[in-house]
Formats: sequence, structure tokens, C-alpha cells
Amino acid sequence: MSKRAADDESIAAPLKGGDRPEAMDVDKDHDMGEFEDDFEDEFESEDEIIEAGVDGRPDAEREAEEGAMDVDGGGPETFMVGRQQLEAGQTLTPDTTTYKMLHSLSTPWPCLSFDIIRDGLGDNRNVYPATMYTVAGTQADTAHANDNSLLVIKFSGLSKMQGEHGDDSDDEDSDDEDTDPILEHKSIPLNTTTNRIRSHQSPSQDPSRPPTTLTATMTESSQVLVHDITPHLASFDTPGMIVTPQQNKPVCTIRAHKTEGYGVDWSPLHPAGKLLTGDNDGLIYVTTRTDGGGFVTDTRPFRGHTGSVEEIQWSPSEANVFASASSDGTVRVWDVRSKSRAPALTMQISKYDVNVMSWCRQTSHLLATGADDGEWAVWDLRQWSSNPSAKPAPLANFNFHHEQITSIEWHPTDDSIVAVAAGDNTVTLWDLAVELDDEESRDTAGVSDVPPQLLFVHYQNMVKELHWHPQIPGALVATGEQFSVFRTISV
Repeated sequence: MSKRAADDESIAAPLKGGDRPEAMDVDKDHDMGEFEDDFEDEFESEDEIIEAGVDGRPDAEREAEEGAMDVDGGGPETFMVGRQQLEAGQTLTPDTTTYKMLHSLSTPWPCLSFDIIRDGLGDNRNVYPATMYTVAGTQADTAHANDNSLLVIKFSGLSKMQGEHGDDSDDEDSDDEDTDPILEHKSIPLNTTTNRIRSHQSPSQDPSRPPTTLTATMTESSQVLVHDITPHLASFDTPGMIVTPQQNKPVCTIRAHKTEGYGVDWSPLHPAGKLLTGDNDGLIYVTTRTDGGGFVTDTRPFRGHTGSVEEIQWSPSEANVFASASSDGTVRVWDVRSKSRAPALTMQISKYDVNVMSWCRQTSHLLATGADDGEWAVWDLRQWSSNPSAKPAPLANFNFHHEQITSIEWHPTDDSIVAVAAGDNTVTLWDLAVELDDEESRDTAGVSDVPPQLLFVHYQNMVKELHWHPQIPGALVATGEQFSVFRTISV
């Protein structure tokens, strides 16, 4: 089932719900733009509303500090997005003491999906101003569909917050000067909306050369476009380098799908490149990159879902295993070696669409899922079996969000931390290590209807997708009307 309201073509509703924002006023003749940091001096925009921090730690005083927000027009109080309504003339501003880093940056058109690209700047880094690289696909309104593009992006000048928590003693070689964030991008014309995009890096045989960075873009046209963005990334830091029109062309176009889709994932255990793609017909295809650099798509699809494929993820530990989530309310586990192309396991986990899924890379038997009713859950795959009467219960499940879950992801190095994005315009951070029977952990500083595992609430309008940065501990990037780049004091 498609997430697009397509019955009336005059109403251009964005994928995964919500309204299509208007285009940003950006000079399209320039690839680089410097953007004002909304949080540098004061908060003037009523659209830029950020909520920070409900921390389920036992120290009530700290929780109150971290969870408090200033409501302009009244005294400081804890405001829960999705639970309370602002009065006329009131706006929300973030409690900046709860962030180590907080920036918003805009692209020519909003992006429904993006991915973070690993770079050569080092792992586990705490250097500010920070730099990071991403790739994203735009979602222009229907009247400007030809403006859609794939954006290869460099964020730089991402300074830390100034103040008590911003001056982190763990920061190494940090420049204390408060700099403005800069967004540079290289644009690849697509002429169609990007439903979802994922990147993959294939190591070079020459250690002196960077890895080959590939992207796979699931488009609303039903085609899957594979691009080599290695030269685009290199051009950011190579003065005078020009990306040619030929380098903007896809290296492979997959035409196996007859309908658009959202499921796409590169295998982390196939260095050359092995890609899964799923569509609204419930079909999943596998495409393999050959030794010569070409691509071959197996025309025999994996069949089993009775609804659209909303998410696909390869196992982080088994090279031939993957899972898929669907609008039919199931998660299915597959083996690519299966001649029958049927799922090995099928589990009905929700009465609603299962929109998103994340396979824990630290503990590979843990799977997190998010559904259309706002519930997200964690499952132990060791409890799943092929017995149709088996009904395993989730290890944990939460219905804090009252709108659809749009993105979910495990922390890259901590198997107890999960980030969740939802249609209630929030990104929430969770600590599953908090014990349910711990009386102290039940204390949420007087705020009701808050699970003790909830660490932080970040407000972002129309948030669609989030990712942890794999090389900057605790850093998150989320996309909605704008990109939000932030790091909290909680993680």
C-alpha cells in the first residue's frame, strides 16, 4: 500500500504523510550556500520549534533542568509536544543547555530520505566545528517535479553549543569560536521524487585511493537509480575539480519494479555491492555488482507480502539473510539462497502498517520496528519460529507516539539506545537499559505519561528520517522541512 495520497493529482501530498513544504528561496546557480544558524542569537521563527529533553534518570533536579522548555509569554515549564497545545501568541524555544550541538540547514527542496557517508576524518571524533557528508534525494512539489535531484552534501562549521554543557572537556582540538554552519552540495538531476536512498562504500584495491561510494535511489517512477558519487565527494575538498555531466549519469538503472517502493538496502557483508529493493506490489529483487563493476538483477522476485514493502534490512551478521517489513503488518525473514523465493519466517507483529525497521548491529538477534499507529517495539529473533501458531511477545514496546513512526535506528555502538522519529514532529531518544521495576527510574520530574526509558524529545517539523553519525559519537541527523544536526547531553 502506497503512502501517497494520489487520488487527486491537484493535491501534491508528500510521501509518508504530511504537506509538501514550499521551495526554499535558493540561488540554484550556486552549489554552495552559507546558512544562518537559527540558534545563534535568538529564536525569531515560529516554524523553527525545538523541544529538548525528558530524561528518565533518577535525579529529579537534573531531569527538570533537561526537560524544561521556555514557553515565550509565560514562565519556564515542561512542555510535551503532542500532549499539550500552545496558547495564542506562544512559541517554543529549545533549552539549549540540553544540547552539545544544534543546527538547522536548508536545501533547495525538502528531502524525504538521506544517508550519512563515512569519511576519512577519523572515528570516534569529538572535534568542533564538526564536518560530515551525506547524500539525499529531494521532494519537490508536483508542479516542479523536474527540479528534483540527488544532492551530495557537505556540512561544515557545525560548532558546539556555548555554555555549561557546550564546553565539553572530552572535546579534542576544538575551536571555541562560534561559527556559522555551511551547507555545500553537488546536484545530480533526477526529475523524479526520491522515496528512499541508501549508500554503500566499496574499498579500493589501491590503499592510497578513496573507496568507491555508490548510492541506490528508489524513485516514485518505479526505477532504481545507482550512482557513483565518488567524484562528487572528492570535489568538495579538491580545488578546481569539476564534476562532468557524464559522472552525473547513473551507472545502473534497475527496471524490474512495476510500481514505486520504499525498501532498499546494501549488504554490509558484500564489499563489492549487493542490493535489495522492494516495491508496493510486495516484490523484492536482488541486484549484485560484478567483479567488473557492472550490475546484474535477478529477475526472480522474492514473494510473500500481501502489502507494500516498506522497509528492507540485511542481517548485520549473516551474509545471506535479510528481513522485510510491510503494510500487511508482518515482518518476514528470508534467505537469498532459497530457490522457492519464499520467506523462511513470517511474523504478524501489528494490525497496522509496519513502516520502518532497524537491525541491531551490536546484538544481531535484536530487531526494532515502528508501525503506523505510533507504536514501536523491540523483538528477539531467537524467539521467532516457523510455527504459525507461535506468537512471541516483544521484549519491549512503547506507544508514547500518537502518530506513525517514520524512522527508527539503533545507536551504532550501544545496543540499549534507540532513536525514533514520528509523525508528531518529534525525534525521541530511548535507553532500554532502564529497568521497569526501578522505583527511582519511574520518577519523571512530575511529567505524566512518560516512560522511564525516554531520554530526550527533540522537536522537528515534518521529520521523516534520522540517522546516527557512525564516526561522531552521539551525533544525529534528521530530515524534514530542513536538516537538523544535533547532539544531546543525554547520549
